[in-house]
Amino acid sequence: MNMRQAAEKADAVMQQTLSGVVPRLRWNHGPSNDRICTDFKNDATGTGRVRRRIAIMTVVSAERRGSLLGVVERDWKARGYRITSVDTDPDLPAIFASTPDGFQMRVAVGGRGQFFLSITTPCFTQSPVPAPAPGPNTPHRTGGYPQPPDIHDHFWSSRDPLPASSPSTP
Repeated sequence: MNMRQAAEKADAVMQQTLSGVVPRLRWNHGPSNDRICTDFKNDATGTGRVRRRIAIMTVVSAERRGSLLGVVERDWKARGYRITSVDTDPDLPAIFASTPDGFQMRVAVGGRGQFFLSITTPCFTQSPVPAPAPGPNTPHRTGGYPQPPDIHDHFWSSRDPLPASSPSTP
């Protein structure tokens, strides 16, 4: 696998993660980058890694954050991904996972309760890396990153507690 193929796989994993969330989330690409991998002497190895990010633009209420984290965690486990760590910080929780082939993933709650997804590939043969695909499901935004979430959803933005029998309860 080369870096282009790894980036395409990372994009596919991110889209699979988003498709596992219902109702669907509105999102935009965050900054992506690729870096050269080095050995213990900091010499180039002819390989590189790619990092992709997605910022969730749907407002997720404090009452729904645990549910969304649970949906993502269950989806990752169902796909055979290993949960490697869970940060239970009450304000900024996160879940970390890895795919069987070493892609490292994270879903995290940031400032103002905004959700972020990221994935970093292992080192692969250097090659040109395409822009993230597919295009986001919200308009491009200008200004610094991250743009605050501003899309309200009848479910995810709701402050109503979930019913005890709801399948969305983690």
